Amino acid sequence: MNDRAPRRPAKPYRRPKKDPVRILAFEALRAVDERDAYANLVLPPLLRKAREQEGFEARDAALATELVYGTLRRQGTYDAIIASCVDRPLREVDPPVLDVLSLGAHQLLGTRIPPHAAVSASVELARVVLGDGRAKFVNAVLRKITAHDLDGWLERVAPPYEDDPEEHLAVVHSHPRWIVSALWDALGGGRAGIEDLLDADNERPEVTLVARPGRATTEELLAAVGEDSGLPGRWSPHAVRLAEGGEPGALEAVREGRAGVQDEGSQLVALALAAVPLEGTDTRWLDGCAGPGGKAALLGALAARRGAALLASEKQPHRARLVERALAGNPGPYQVIAADGTRPPWREGTFDRVLMDVPCTGLGALRRRPEARWRRRPEDLAGFAPLQRDLLREALRAVRVGGVVGYATCSPHPAETKAVVTDVLKRDGVSAEWIDARPYMQGVPALGDGPDVQLWPHLHGTDAMYLALLRRTA
Repeated sequence: MNDRAPRRPAKPYRRPKKDPVRILAFEALRAVDERDAYANLVLPPLLRKAREQEGFEARDAALATELVYGTLRRQGTYDAIIASCVDRPLREVDPPVLDVLSLGAHQLLGTRIPPHAAVSASVELARVVLGDGRAKFVNAVLRKITAHDLDGWLERVAPPYEDDPEEHLAVVHSHPRWIVSALWDALGGGRAGIEDLLDADNERPEVTLVARPGRATTEELLAAVGEDSGLPGRWSPHAVRLAEGGEPGALEAVREGRAGVQDEGSQLVALALAAVPLEGTDTRWLDGCAGPGGKAALLGALAARRGAALLASEKQPHRARLVERALAGNPGPYQVIAADGTRPPWREGTFDRVLMDVPCTGLGALRRRPEARWRRRPEDLAGFAPLQRDLLREALRAVRVGGVVGYATCSPHPAETKAVVTDVLKRDGVSAEWIDARPYMQGVPALGDGPDVQLWPHLHGTDAMYLALLRRTA
C-alpha cells in the first residue's frame, strides 16, 4: 500500500515579462558602473533606440530617465538601506544584482509607484537579466524594504545628527562623507545652508539655453518654445530656461548653432570676464581650456560685437572638434587649435582677455552628473592641483600688462578655487592684482565678500561655478 500523498503537478515555467523601460534603465546603470560612463551620455542613445520600437512612448522615456537619475542620486542612501536588509557586506553582492535592488529601492522609496507593482516589476526585471535564482534574492530583499517608507528607513540607518553630523547628512542626502565635509567648509554657516545645498544637488536641474549674441535672441527662443514651456533666465540676459520635458534639439536656433545648452553659471563667468573695462587695446581674446565649447561660443559672439578675435585652445583633439562645431558660424574672426595650455604656442603678453576654465573634480555639477560624487576621491584634488596652477600661471603670462584673466572652475572646493589663485600670486613671477568680480554679475544676490565669486545651486539655481578675475600689473 502506498501512503504517500499524491504529488502536486509542477507549475509550468512562465517566461519572464520583458519591461523595456526597466531593462533600459538597468542597461544605463550597468554602463555607468562597468565603463565609468556618464548617464547624460549613455541615456540619450538608449532612449533614441527605444523610441524606434513600437509602443515606447514619451511617458516611458520620462520614467526611464527618472529611474536612472533618481537611482544614481540616491545611491548612497539606498546602499545603506539595502545593506541593512542583506546578510552579507554590499561588496559581496554582485554589481548587477545591486543595480536591480537599487532600481527597486528607488521605485519603492522615491516614486509614487505602488509597492506591490514596484516589487513585481523589479523581480520580473531580475528574472530577465539575472535569472530565476537571483530573482528570488531580489524579491526577498525588496519585500524587507517595503516595511518602511523613506523617512522610516532614514531613522534606522542614519546616525543621529547630534552624534555625527557629517555622516548623518551623508546618508540622508546621499553624498560621500568627504564631499559633505568639503562643501560645508566651502559654504560655511550652520546646518540649514548645507542641507539646502545637498537637497539642491539631488534635484533635477533645469535645462538652460543661451542665445548667442548677434546670432539669436531670448525673444526668439521664448517664442519658439512657447510661453508655457520657457522662462527668461534669472541672471543672464542671454538665458532661457526650459520647462520640464523641453527638448532643446527640437529648436531651429539650437540645431543651427545660434543658441546652445549652457548653465547660467557658465554664462555669467563669460559675461563677467567680457564686462571688465580695459585701458588700451581690446582686440585679442583667449579661451585657454575651451572644450567642449559652450563658453568659447559665447565669448566668440561677445568678441565679434566689439571687433575682437577669439583664439580657442583645447588640449584634446576630439574636444577641439567640439569647440569648432560650437563656434561654427560665429560672425567674427576666431581660430580653434589643439594645444596644451601649460606649454602654449603663443607668446607672452599676446592677449587682452583670457579665460582659463580649468579641469577640476566637477563637484559643482553634481546635479547634472550625480554619478560623479561616487567616483571622485579626496586624492583627486591633489591630482588636479599642479595642472590648475600651471594653467593659471600660463594664463597670467599670456595676457598683456593691464589685461584681465578669468580663472574659473566648476567646483566650490577651496583647494580648487581661492587656494589656487592665492598660491600662484604668492609664488610666481608674474605680478597681478585681484579685481572684485561682484560688480560684473549685476543683479545676482548672495555673492559673498569678494573679490572672487562662488555661485551655488541652492542660492542661484546654477552649477557651483567659481570665478576669480585678475589684472596683470607687470
